[in-house]
Amino acid sequence: MPRELITLACTECKARNYVSTKNKKGEQKGRLELRKFCPRCGRHVVHREQK
Repeated sequence: MPRELITLACTECKARNYVSTKNKKGEQKGRLELRKFCPRCGRHVVHREQK
């Protein structure tokens, strides 16, 4: 499978809220960061890729 499942966790409360996919062969070497809504915090915060 060319895509890898990753989990996105809130950087403030550390809750794992989202699951996404990432290209395994991609040029992106670092961890994915997206600004998404955290239901636990009740606002939009940065979510970072977790293993």
